[in-house]
Amino acid sequence: MRTLLGGTVLTVGIGDHMAGEYGVGLIGVNASRGWARASHVPAIQGLRGLRLAAVATRSQDSADAAARAFGVERAYGDAAALIADQTVDVVAVATSVPAHHDLITAAVHAGKHVLTEWPVGVDSAQVAQIKQVTASTSAHVAVGLQARLNPAVSRLRRLMERSAIGPVRNATIYSSTAAFGSRLSPSEVALEDPAAGMNLVTIQLAHTVDLVEVLLGQLGDITAEFRTQYPRPHVDGTDQRLQRSLPDHVLLQGRAGGTPVAVEVVGGRPPDDCPFRLELHGEEGRLDLRGGHARGFQAGSMRLARNGHPVDIEGGETTDLPESAVNTAGVYAALRDDIDSGTETAPSLNEAARLTRLLDAVRDAANGS
Repeated sequence: MRTLLGGTVLTVGIGDHMAGEYGVGLIGVNASRGWARASHVPAIQGLRGLRLAAVATRSQDSADAAARAFGVERAYGDAAALIADQTVDVVAVATSVPAHHDLITAAVHAGKHVLTEWPVGVDSAQVAQIKQVTASTSAHVAVGLQARLNPAVSRLRRLMERSAIGPVRNATIYSSTAAFGSRLSPSEVALEDPAAGMNLVTIQLAHTVDLVEVLLGQLGDITAEFRTQYPRPHVDGTDQRLQRSLPDHVLLQGRAGGTPVAVEVVGGRPPDDCPFRLELHGEEGRLDLRGGHARGFQAGSMRLARNGHPVDIEGGETTDLPESAVNTAGVYAALRDDIDSGTETAPSLNEAARLTRLLDAVRDAANGS
């Protein structure tokens, strides 16, 4: 197949790689900071069957710095060159969201499998377009809805399958993050632009309701309230104050698979105090999922209790990875196994499209539509 990205014509075919080691090309990683450095790099380097084969950033200098930092042979200041690299079997897209569409579609047309960070696109229409384009290829595309692959969540799902607390009668969730508060780093200013597709609703709320649906079923009968508690956030190191137009606090009620659900999502918590709590109340007991991370619960570890007593969690092959990499490693491992076996166990574009439509419904509910 042929596609064009940045003036480079690519001709490759999916299916040439047998089960074994897959070379991963990571686009959007910084040598000294950022989510890709904290999660993607240790996940790739810590899992069997994967190898960090190449990195790409927006400049050759920063790509070279990342390659040196992570011991990678190939570095590109142009994402098209990484996608064309014959040693790359999987393209990992960890850039800002507006760049996702072109990178994902170029990668699959070039014969590569893809792991893309969430959000997949800037809105539901763009996600639907990406899904349509990729459906005409044989590529596996995994989506970074990593909370559902946390070991504690996996254990919780098994307990629910065995009706460990009987029928679930209600669920309450509190989900917080340090982002979207009264102060911003200069790198966070771009998140205040609604067109960027990266905000409390599309990130923190999305990961939260995705987990609710994974555990309980599809959300419906939604009522929602959006609030902006910090309307004039201050940009650190400057005299600049922004006018925030996006919510930094969300209240949501609904029914998931018939179960009443109450969700609160909060931005602007202190970085060392960003709790996550999910409580499932059943006829025969209670299951409590706990966690918390400055980036949001989806970026950290979680623990599980049944009726107040801790439940043992098996980490599997992610046991020795850093906390920030465990959940992302779950997505990589699922994608690796899907490529090997032809299965579809990793979070998919179908699920991403459904989730973006759900967020549209939540916005409509908050706006009184």
